[in-house]
Amino acid sequence: MFDLALMAARLAVIAPTLPIALPPPQPPTGSLFNPISFGGLVTDRRARRVGDLVTIRLVERTTAAKSASADSSREGDTSLRLPQFFPFSRVPQAATQSGSTQGFSGSGSAEQSNELFGELTVTVAEVLPGGVLRIAGEKRLMLNRGEEHLQLTGYIRADDLGFDNSVASTRVADARIRFGGTGQVADNSRQGWLARFFARITPF
Repeated sequence: MFDLALMAARLAVIAPTLPIALPPPQPPTGSLFNPISFGGLVTDRRARRVGDLVTIRLVERTTAAKSASADSSREGDTSLRLPQFFPFSRVPQAATQSGSTQGFSGSGSAEQSNELFGELTVTVAEVLPGGVLRIAGEKRLMLNRGEEHLQLTGYIRADDLGFDNSVASTRVADARIRFGGTGQVADNSRQGWLARFFARITPF
């Protein structure tokens, strides 16, 4: 139950941004020019208003690797020569010698690889100065063994949009991509709460 609540909090529903309602038509004035429906002679159908749809092509692939190693050692010997007469001659030679040896060797490595491919259509939530669009959207798939969630928010440039109103996810600034799921498959892939409790408090 705790996992489901945490997943629901992280994947809160993103409400779609609807287009702004157009003002009511003005009474005819006898002119052929209508400022409401006029789109310009060189404009296209690219998204540029709040509520327009944008398709994000997910082409995320990240690979990270890191390794480190260290070695150190130190040795030291000390000896003391005593006079060869009584009572110094009674002192064993081993008692006047000392030494120390220290050594350390350590290594570590870590590797991580992630891939996410597909498409997700989102809406323009806000139009910012400079031709920047804030986008937000999600996709929910109800499967027979659970539900999959995919959410994306970020900022894109209107100039980066293709003729089909699509843009690669690598062009999304401040991207927040969240992918998760709920259901039987997701529950079975997670460790039980009692095992996680003992794994957190055990000192070994």
